[in-house]
Amino acid sequence: MILTVTLNAAVDVTYRLDRVARHGSNRVTAPAERAGGKGVNVARVLAALGHDTAVTGLAGGATGEALRADLATAGLRDEFVPIDGTTRRTVTVVEEELGDATVYLEPGPTVSGAEWSHFTARYRRLLRSARAVVLAGSLPAGVPPDAYGRLVALAAQAGVPAVLDAEGAALRAALAAGPALVKPNQAELAATTGPVDPLTGARRLRAAGARAVVVSLGPGGLLASTPDGDWRARPPEPVRGNPTGAGDSAVAALTAGLVAGTPWPARLAEAVALSAATVLAPLAGSFDPVEHRQLLPRVRVRPVYPGSPARPAAPQGDPCPS
Repeated sequence: MILTVTLNAAVDVTYRLDRVARHGSNRVTAPAERAGGKGVNVARVLAALGHDTAVTGLAGGATGEALRADLATAGLRDEFVPIDGTTRRTVTVVEEELGDATVYLEPGPTVSGAEWSHFTARYRRLLRSARAVVLAGSLPAGVPPDAYGRLVALAAQAGVPAVLDAEGAALRAALAAGPALVKPNQAELAATTGPVDPLTGARRLRAAGARAVVVSLGPGGLLASTPDGDWRARPPEPVRGNPTGAGDSAVAALTAGLVAGTPWPARLAEAVALSAATVLAPLAGSFDPVEHRQLLPRVRVRPVYPGSPARPAAPQGDPCPS
């Protein structure tokens, strides 16, 4: 079983329009709602790929009930811990003509000390049957600022590799615990290491304790710094659509590759192809299987040698918002 943790889960609302009328009225004909948050999206993709998964985190209020009902409909194993606060909503506005999306993120609930203790007890139990754990997304108020460090350490004690998708202080606090993989996007990396080129930033995270680091470069693909070398993986061509959740699909592919022991070049190719196929799907946590199969053999993966140019072009959008 692959366990995913979403401490600040959400009900994701998606609006699709040809183009947004700024400062005017915009009529949405078919809004979509589904359980979301980074870890939930990762679990959806893993399940679609045939992996046994379980999702845990914190959920409460009417929004939390809607989230858990959607998990049941999707057939995902629900191990969420109930809280008194209300789970947040996020809103993604997709502009079809531009192939772009804007995301609005609510802050989420405040978690009590007792609720956090209840969660960590369940987390320890779930680790007993996990082959890997994915810790992803922002931290809600009330959760310890070093929460991810504590959870990575508990996973290490249980012999379970941890994949971490976080940024800033939450990420820095977890590095010393030795996560197996850290996957920030380019903006998240800069928020964590400062304004350095992505390869330098990735190497700094490894020096601080992460065993491997994979950086999302938006349309430019992925950059990886690993014990087996540094790699750059690029999609065959740019894709247009809804980039929300593309980074979560990359995390799903990288985690599946970690569990299977797949060599890094093949692992990165799968992550790029799956991420691009997610951009072409209507909702985060989904991917276009036909495009995935067609894209995979055309992804370019090349080693990055010391002294070779590894700096990507300026970011062209963030495919995996928190």
